[in-house]
Amino acid sequence: MVDYSQTNKQAGRLENVVGWYHSHPGYGCWLSGIDVSTQLLNQKYQEPFLAVVIDPTRTVSAGKVEIGAFRTYPEGYKPPDEPVSEYQTIPLNKIEDFGVHCKQYYALDITYFKSSLDCELLDLLWNKYWVNTLSSSPLLGNGDYVAGQISDLAEKLEHAENQLSHSRFGPLITPPQKKKEEESQLAKITRDSSKITVEQVHGLMSQVIKDILFNTVRQSNRSCEESSGPEPMVET
Repeated sequence: MVDYSQTNKQAGRLENVVGWYHSHPGYGCWLSGIDVSTQLLNQKYQEPFLAVVIDPTRTVSAGKVEIGAFRTYPEGYKPPDEPVSEYQTIPLNKIEDFGVHCKQYYALDITYFKSSLDCELLDLLWNKYWVNTLSSSPLLGNGDYVAGQISDLAEKLEHAENQLSHSRFGPLITPPQKKKEEESQLAKITRDSSKITVEQVHGLMSQVIKDILFNTVRQSNRSCEESSGPEPMVET
């Protein structure tokens, strides 16, 4: 990355590279262990520098851009004991990686803007693909992703149930901290299931609205034409 920046300046391009971006399809916007190492290494050689993570799968499913921007703490720094970032769903097979490195970076505030050129490009895209966009169904397009989310929820519930069953055969009095962690885990699973339900309800609502707008109007027009019958013949 440093060589790339220097080569750009030698070629006459004066733009500064201020970060890098990559995607986490379906498992949220955060930094993995490899991401933390990459970001920390680049921060040593150039500043300012940030890491941007985008989740295209959740963007399509939720109907809003899932994006995050992060910077790593200096080596040896101990961050305050506070929540790292806003709550988000982490798949069970990624939770360990998330938990190990979540104290090594912090999230940045993000704002959105569109330039005049962006608006022109979006208009051109809309004029070309508006039929595909209007006829698309989030329920069909996101079917595999939703099935994966439900499967992940089932694994989390099974994991939480096993922990609760072990605690029943343990000490008669459960420590308050342990009980709080179990309740927090179940609360997160509940929030995950609620999120999936809301997204599916929104998908159903959009399908119902499209059906009312297009199919109902067409059927009503057809019934009106049939009820009017053929026009009478006029003899002269």
